[in-house]
Amino acid sequence: MLDRSPVPASPEAPPAALPPAFLSWFAGRGWAPRPHQMALLGHAEAGRSALLIAPTGAGKTLAGFLPSLVELSSDPKRRPGLHTLYVSPLKALSVDVARNLDAPVAEMSLPIRIETRTGDTSASKRQRQRRDPPDILLTTPEQIALLLANPKARDMFAGLKRIVLDELHALVTSKRGDLLALDLARLRRLAPGVQTVGLSATVREPRELVAYLHGRDDALPAVVTAPEGAAAHITMLDTKERLPWAGHSARHALKEIYDEIRRVKLALLFVNTRFQAEQLFWDLWRINADNLPIALHHGSLDVGQRRKVEDAMAEGRLKAVVATATLDLGIDWGDVDLVVNVGAPKGASRLIQRIGRANHRLDEASRAILVPANRFEVLECRAAITAAAQGAQDTAAPRSGALDVLAQHVLGMACAEPFDADAFFGEVTDAAPYADLPREDFDRAVQFVAHGGYALQAYERFAKIRQTKEGLWRVSNGKVAQQYRMNVGTIVAAAMLKVRLVRGRTAGTTAAGVPMATGPIGRGGRVLGQVEDGFLETLLPGDTFLFGGEILALQAIVDDEALCARVSGTEPKIPSYAGSKFPLTTYLADQVRAMTSDPHSFDLPDQVEDWLDLQKLKSALPPKDAMLVETFPRGGRHYLIAYAFEGRLAHQTLGMLLSRRMERAKLRPMGFVANDYAIAVWSHGDVGARIAKGLVTLEELFDEDMLGDDLESWLDESSMMKRTFRICATISGLIERRHPGREKTGRQMTVSTNLVYDVLRRHEPDHLLLKAARDDAATGLLDLKRLGELLSRIRGRILHKPLRKISPLAVPIMLEIGREPVYGEAEDAVLADAADVLLEEAYGDDDSGQTEGAGRGQTRRHRTHA
Repeated sequence: MLDRSPVPASPEAPPAALPPAFLSWFAGRGWAPRPHQMALLGHAEAGRSALLIAPTGAGKTLAGFLPSLVELSSDPKRRPGLHTLYVSPLKALSVDVARNLDAPVAEMSLPIRIETRTGDTSASKRQRQRRDPPDILLTTPEQIALLLANPKARDMFAGLKRIVLDELHALVTSKRGDLLALDLARLRRLAPGVQTVGLSATVREPRELVAYLHGRDDALPAVVTAPEGAAAHITMLDTKERLPWAGHSARHALKEIYDEIRRVKLALLFVNTRFQAEQLFWDLWRINADNLPIALHHGSLDVGQRRKVEDAMAEGRLKAVVATATLDLGIDWGDVDLVVNVGAPKGASRLIQRIGRANHRLDEASRAILVPANRFEVLECRAAITAAAQGAQDTAAPRSGALDVLAQHVLGMACAEPFDADAFFGEVTDAAPYADLPREDFDRAVQFVAHGGYALQAYERFAKIRQTKEGLWRVSNGKVAQQYRMNVGTIVAAAMLKVRLVRGRTAGTTAAGVPMATGPIGRGGRVLGQVEDGFLETLLPGDTFLFGGEILALQAIVDDEALCARVSGTEPKIPSYAGSKFPLTTYLADQVRAMTSDPHSFDLPDQVEDWLDLQKLKSALPPKDAMLVETFPRGGRHYLIAYAFEGRLAHQTLGMLLSRRMERAKLRPMGFVANDYAIAVWSHGDVGARIAKGLVTLEELFDEDMLGDDLESWLDESSMMKRTFRICATISGLIERRHPGREKTGRQMTVSTNLVYDVLRRHEPDHLLLKAARDDAATGLLDLKRLGELLSRIRGRILHKPLRKISPLAVPIMLEIGREPVYGEAEDAVLADAADVLLEEAYGDDDSGQTEGAGRGQTRRHRTHA
């Protein structure tokens, strides 16, 4: 939501002066230290923590490190050890910041050692860093958790002076942020007086970030705000091609995107999923007649491949990079002069963040183009552009700390050293997300780690910590500590298989002509990355798929690897990745409702205006402060379409609960689909006729009380709760995915957690993990808060339009019904064919049986685009 609360008052920064070597370095580059950089230096010299709010290109990363560089350069005889810990949410960001820090350190000949530590760092280097830490260590939240769980953590962090948290807004709103907050509380205990510096360009509410930075007894951090830079220049592509009704490929605009790439020095193309990244990259290469150097970057690619892309960007050897959220944050690519967001950004703050990747110069406007993939996304893109111009922020609010994360942290700290429960509770509640944690929940978390809970305490394998005679809690044995280190973290991804190229020549072909190895398949080839096993297990040997911009033919799946061979000249299947799908934010949803209710007050493309004009003629436009519900028959079924505009998570929950209500009303629902904008329920019963006869009302179907007994009974039956429980059980350490020498498959994980889930539901329904799973479902997958606000908002404000046939606005959601996964160009063809059928119905005679009459001119104009 848009929040314009004032920044909390802060004391003026004490005056500070840069050493001569630093002044010469700035002058040599034609720069002068900016006021916010000097303010951060002044607060640091006064011993105060700080939050810096600065736009991209304002030098906030240098500002965060400047106090450390000055201190380390002025005291070359200081005791060796870790001075500054830098934390970022992305591995690529840590690597890039290290690259940028190396320049001033080398050019000023400063005696400072800087190193990175991420999941990609070799085991030998990580061991050496524990023995001999650098002056500045750039790392991720997971690596801090690992370092603090080491018995020598106290020695390593005793001399820590400063913690720099980059892209702080992206850290505080997730379980990663919960774990990091707990680790910050431990660091404050190991290094009393340590300063914390938060850096962020995207801030919804400064008070919330300030609270995250300091402990209960620390002085309130200062807030330093840099002046805004040049306003970004953001446009939306008004394609000359037919604008699709559904789908997410944006293939219709491919040539226009390619033309934009040709005109600039370096373009960064963002998409929301890895599937979209692979598809867009493949499509661009197929039309790349100029042989432009275009690269691909996403989280499933091998780390070596990602680093090559990052280095090539930094060295100016690329023309364009197709990327997902792996390049969303903070990375300083000064030569990027255009950002293209393909598809709707789903949030104003996310768009601002992505636009910030262009230019990185405060006095020059970043340039960005939004390319909507379908007609509803046009509305969303227009709303996002307006929000960016207003400086609106819609990042999620900081969260209450998760109990499964707390359980993981309890075990990690027991691995480091025995703890006293009373003292440890005080430390835990020093972390912002856990400030209001009841002592009862803390004790339950400790008991859970000690024996798994009442229903599981008979099983020795769940006993991970034990109490000493002195009453201290310690880890049970070395094997438990080893398993903790192998399973640390809060990101529970889908089970993955490595994609490895088959070494040597393949011989023979399948019936389809795809090369296949006929003899033993070698396993010594290069690993390209990893793909969800659920996708690969749907393929037969010889089937092709797209990965890393290459067409691969599956040869065999052996253990945790998919062995593949390169092929060409084949239309591939494309990996349909599960991650990085964003729901529509509340702020953008509100703006989209405003546009659909009054489209001519906004600057919309002709194709979309015509579509909404025809909707007004044939049915009605959704009112801004109400909800439009359409009912109509089609193909022997009866449909109910509700235009709620509250995002797919809330819509999915609404669809499930609404179906239950319709079942009780004898409407015999058959199924439903949901997207970000609407839900469609189809049934045997004629809901429109029942409403007309007064036998059922929409107010009854959409009553807020569906969040009571209806929700509880559905949750009891839902497989979604089992999936949520599986994630919580993995994070808490109850179920380990990785064991020394082996790793559980996704199927084994499912069987294990389902058995435990059923036992707990029967014998300990108030178990800590069941509570954690329900909390996660309410705030995440179900989006209950947003659904509750929707039901409250539409109470007494439902506009019902009974129709004889489908309306123009219903075409996109109707295209979702019964869709099978189809990839590549075939997907566009299938959607286009289905849309043509629906359009003929929607654009025919109106519901009174008359022809289009006064609307005929508008309809004809619209049909030229359709």
